[in-house]
Amino acid sequence: MPWKETCPMKERIKFISHYLEGELSMSALCREFGISRKTGYKLVQRFMEDPADGLKDRSRAPHHHPNAVFGVLVEAIVSARRRHPTWGPKKLQAWLAGREPSVKWPAASTIGEILRRQGLCVPRRRSRKTVVYSEPFVGCDGPNAVWSADFKGWFVTGDGTRCDPLTISDNYSRYLLRCQAIPSLDYAHVQPIFEAVFREYGMPVAIRTDNGAPFATTTIGGLSRLSIWWLKLGIIPERIVPGHPEQNGRHERMHRTLKWETATPPKHTWPAQQRAFDRFRREYNQERPHEAIAQSTPASRYCASARTYPLILPEMTYPDDMLVRSVKSQGDISWRGRHVYLSETLAGEVIGLKPVSDRYYDIYFGPIQLAQLDIHEKRLKHLPRRRRKNTP
Repeated sequence: MPWKETCPMKERIKFISHYLEGELSMSALCREFGISRKTGYKLVQRFMEDPADGLKDRSRAPHHHPNAVFGVLVEAIVSARRRHPTWGPKKLQAWLAGREPSVKWPAASTIGEILRRQGLCVPRRRSRKTVVYSEPFVGCDGPNAVWSADFKGWFVTGDGTRCDPLTISDNYSRYLLRCQAIPSLDYAHVQPIFEAVFREYGMPVAIRTDNGAPFATTTIGGLSRLSIWWLKLGIIPERIVPGHPEQNGRHERMHRTLKWETATPPKHTWPAQQRAFDRFRREYNQERPHEAIAQSTPASRYCASARTYPLILPEMTYPDDMLVRSVKSQGDISWRGRHVYLSETLAGEVIGLKPVSDRYYDIYFGPIQLAQLDIHEKRLKHLPRRRRKNTP
């Protein structure tokens, strides 16, 4: 004998049929069908209200959603995303809350779900992560303590012109001080930009760069004309270890956003590309929330430096316990009738020699120790990288 198949809907119809016949009481009828009297009365009521569909299964979803996002909020979120296509849910939430603080905006996760439903975001491929560089930036405890400077990396505009953007930012506030396309990476083109920044914002304590031109050279102490000028202004040039861009990670991360929003793809002409840089800089400083500074804008965290740019470039001075020598045009100094070569980069500058023993003198340019002079052999003893240091 085959199994008798049934379903909840058939059982409900059968229950109502027996109820309408009126042969059994509600208690007996419910015992026969194995349901409670409450369920029995509920089925009868639903059938009486809607004979056609009253016995069908109904959705268990709540009729009221207290956390539902209204259509006007969804439109505002979508509009903000279209205006800033590279911003994620956290930045959009902070930006919207800053513009309309009286509105209760949804959580970042909800904004992300709204963007996904609207087709405005693509899930990122999960990648394996390496251990984060844990060494903090030296002395980066306020605005203008440490600036970062670098070239974003050259590219060609639509008309075939090479574009090299020089970027300068404050490490504490992430404020982008300058984003300027220049025709060449030499001292003559870079120095005026830094001078304009110093005149507008004052001077920092230190500037962190890589080891490329014009920030550094392969000569003694790695000094370049640009870093010598910084030292004479009282600015310490800090250089990252070669091959470790993560030591300047804040600036490098800004470069990724800069490339995505201004050079993907590049603009057709050089002036159009510079206008894109200027628009990005205003938005980056004034509007774009930054997650590393509690979703505030860089402009809200930055203030100009109290160290103003001097009218006259000061000369380098040294303590009384140092001997002072002038570097000749060929890059050498005189020592007891002999010439000791340093670097042509230091031509015309004044260096200090600090005695450390009867045989050796430490050579300084400002606070930077360049090398050690062996007065017996009249030659330089270059310092290993780990020993080169700055004096307070």
